Amino acid sequence: MTRIGIILGSTRPGRNGEAVARWVHDIASRRDDAAYELVDIADHALPHLDEAVPPMAGVYTQPHTLAWAERIARLDGFVFVTPEYNHSIPGALKNAIDFLYAEWGDKAAGFVGYGPLGATRAVEHLRLILAELQVATVRAQAALTFATDFADHSTFRPAEASAAAVEAVLDQTVAWSRALEPLRRKASA
Repeated sequence: MTRIGIILGSTRPGRNGEAVARWVHDIASRRDDAAYELVDIADHALPHLDEAVPPMAGVYTQPHTLAWAERIARLDGFVFVTPEYNHSIPGALKNAIDFLYAEWGDKAAGFVGYGPLGATRAVEHLRLILAELQVATVRAQAALTFATDFADHSTFRPAEASAAAVEAVLDQTVAWSRALEPLRRKASA
């Protein structure tokens, strides 16, 4: 079965992302088209990139890198849940991505952004980063705004229409993850 990781890209104390990611996971868990799992980068306690050899070489030496690589390698696709910090993604998410190379490749990614403007600029940056890693990004994205999806701009209360946007992200991410499966099989042979 296709395995999709819902990656929570914020590690900030008091983050809204945990509620958003759990909501996305709840929506996904009601579907039968893939196995969905929540991947919170905060649970992996990755330091700033500390591997001596560039990740493209695939020579990982640190136990935290090896554990992170194993976690990402077994997934077929991703839905990134990210806030927008200064028109981009959180540094912790960029760092987590930068730790690995081959484990990301030939997989699909969708996006659920949240923030004042739905994290659309952060998602655009994330698309560029993932393109370098040979991740196919899907067109659909959910852009959750403080005005429509958060009470008092802080408590997560998603609008009805936002759930439909998440469903579209999941539909496309699963479809593209399946379509890329022959490439992943070829790369692992």
